[in-house]
Amino acid sequence: MRKILLGKLLTMAKISFISALLVATAMFISCSPVTSRKISPSVTDIPASEISVNAYGAYLAGRIAHIRKDFNRAADYYKVAYTKDPANTELIDSLYLLLTSEGRVDEACEYAQKAVDAKTTNSFAYMLLAAKQMHDGAYADSIKTLQRINDPMYRQLIAPLINTWNYAGLKQSDKAFAELGKIKKQTGLSGIYNQHRAMLFDYFGQNREATEAYEQLLQDKNAEISVRLLELITNFYIRTGQKNKAVAVMGATINNQTLDTLLQSLRAKVESADPSTAQPLLFSPQAGAAEALFTIASTFRYDEAIDVAHMYTALTIYMNPSYSTAKILMADIFEIREMYDNANNIYDSIDQDNIAYYPAQLKKARNLTRQEDYKGAEILLESLSEDYDDIQIYMELGDILRLNNRFAEAVKYYDRAIDMTTNPVTLWVLYYAKGVSLERAGNWTEAEDTLLKAYDINKHFLVLNHLGYTWIKQNKKVEEAFAMVVEAYNQAPFDPSINDSLGFALYNLGYPDLSLQYLEKAVEYYPSSAIISAHLGDAYWLTGRKNEARFQWQHALKLKDEGGELDIDTTRKKIADGITDEPKLSFDKDKIDLLIKKIRHPKKAVFKIVRKQ
Repeated sequence: MRKILLGKLLTMAKISFISALLVATAMFISCSPVTSRKISPSVTDIPASEISVNAYGAYLAGRIAHIRKDFNRAADYYKVAYTKDPANTELIDSLYLLLTSEGRVDEACEYAQKAVDAKTTNSFAYMLLAAKQMHDGAYADSIKTLQRINDPMYRQLIAPLINTWNYAGLKQSDKAFAELGKIKKQTGLSGIYNQHRAMLFDYFGQNREATEAYEQLLQDKNAEISVRLLELITNFYIRTGQKNKAVAVMGATINNQTLDTLLQSLRAKVESADPSTAQPLLFSPQAGAAEALFTIASTFRYDEAIDVAHMYTALTIYMNPSYSTAKILMADIFEIREMYDNANNIYDSIDQDNIAYYPAQLKKARNLTRQEDYKGAEILLESLSEDYDDIQIYMELGDILRLNNRFAEAVKYYDRAIDMTTNPVTLWVLYYAKGVSLERAGNWTEAEDTLLKAYDINKHFLVLNHLGYTWIKQNKKVEEAFAMVVEAYNQAPFDPSINDSLGFALYNLGYPDLSLQYLEKAVEYYPSSAIISAHLGDAYWLTGRKNEARFQWQHALKLKDEGGELDIDTTRKKIADGITDEPKLSFDKDKIDLLIKKIRHPKKAVFKIVRKQ
C-alpha cells in the first residue's frame, strides 16, 4: 500500500535550496540585536508608559516579546521603534517577517516595500510583494516583481510555480503550461511538475487531460500522494460524474486499521458527496497559487528550515483562507515552536463541516493537555464524543484522567478503546496504560494480568520496566523481574525512569555501589522526580555517603510526587535516623550476576525527560 503523507518529501536536488531560503528568513528566528545604535544600559528602566514614544524602549519590549515567541506583540513594538528609526533596514526585515508569520500579510507588505525601496538584497521581500499583487488580481505586476529576483532557487522553483497561476489568472493557458515546464527541467522536481500539471488541466476545465494526469499520479508507485492531493483528485472525480472512482481511490489508500483521522474524514466526505452540489477546490488563480505556496511550505518543513515553512504556509493561507490542510501545517509549526495558543487559534478557525475539523480539535485537546489545562481538554473531548465515536477520543480521555490520578475513570475509557480495536500496535499501548491505571487504583491483580497482555503483544521497554520494577518492589519473581529491567535498560538506556528502576533493583539486590551510576543518571535526566531522589538517597546511605543521602531525602520532600509513590513519613524517619533495615530479596545470586553482565553501556546520551509511569 502506498504511503500517504501531508507534505512532499525533499529529494537531494531540493536540499540545495534550503540555505538560500534560510538567508531570506534569518532575521525571523535570530532575535539578534537589530538597532542601528548602541542601546543605553539604563534603557530597561524606561517605564512601560513611555515605551510608545521611545525607540529604544520599544525595541527592547519588542525583543523580549520576540524571544518569548509573542510575535504579534513583538511586531507592534518594532513598528513603534521603526517610526523613530526609519533608516534601520534590519528592523524592517524583522517587521515584515514577523507580520507574515502571524498572517498579517498586508501589513507585512508595507514594510517589504520599504525594504525594496531601501535596496535590500532579501529576496523574500519581493516574494511578499508578488504574493500581494497576485492576491489582489494584479497578475502581470506579480510576474514583473518575481522577475526582479535573481536568486537561482526562486528562478528554478518558486517563481515558475507562482507564475504558472499568474498566467492562469491572465487566462493565458499556453504561457501557464510553459512556465510550469521550467520546473520539469530541474532534477528531482518531476513529481511537483506532474501534480501542478494535473491541477492546471483541472482549473482550465480540460477534463480528459486532467483525468489522465491525475490517474498517472495515482498509478505511479514511486509517488508519495499527499492528503491534499487526494482531496483534489476525489473532488475532481465527484464534479465530473466519476464519484465511483473517487470512492475507489479512498478505498485503496490505506488499511482501515491504520487510517488516520484526516483520511477518515476525507473518506466519509467522499462517500457522502453529492455531485450536483460539489464545488471545485481550484476555484480561482489564487487558490491555485495557494497550492503552489503549500508545495513550497510542505517541501521545506524540516527542523533546519522550519522558518521557511512558516512563511510560505502563512502566504498559503493568505492566498486561500479556507485551505484547511495548510492550517493544519501552520498549527503544527506553532506546536514545534511550543506556541500552543497560536496553534489552537488556528484549529478553531477550521469550520465544522471541513474534513480537518475533527483532527484539528483532537490536536487542540492534546495541546491543552501539554499546557496542563486538563479540564479544558476533558471538556473538549467529551464534547467531541457526542458526535464522533472514535477510539482516539477514548484513548486521550483515558490518558488525561490517568495523569490526574483519576485512575478508575481512566480504566473505563481504556476499556472502551480496547473494545474498538484488534490492532496489536494500539492494543499493547492500551493494555499498558490500563494496567498502570489499575495498579495506581490499588487493583494489582487485574493490573498484572493486563500488563502481561501488553507484554505478550510487545516486549516494549515501558512494559518491561513497569512489570520488572513492580515485581522487585514486591519481592516477587525477582530473577525474571530483574531480567525485564535489564532488557528495558538495554532498549532505552537514557530514559530516566528506567535508569531509576535499574538502580533501584541493584540497590535492593545488594549492589548499592553499582546502583549509584544509574540512580545518579536518573536524577541528572529527571531532577524534579521525588521518588528518584529518594532512591538515590537510599543508595548514598548504604555506600556511606550519609550527608548526601539526607540531602536527597530532604530534596525529595520538596518535589512533586507525580506517581504518589513517595512515603513521606518513612522519608522523614530516614532523615532523622537513617536506614536501619537493609533490603532483603530472595533470589539466585548466580543468575543475577549473569544478568548484570548483560547490561550494555552506551556511549552517548540522547534522552527526553518523561513522567515516571
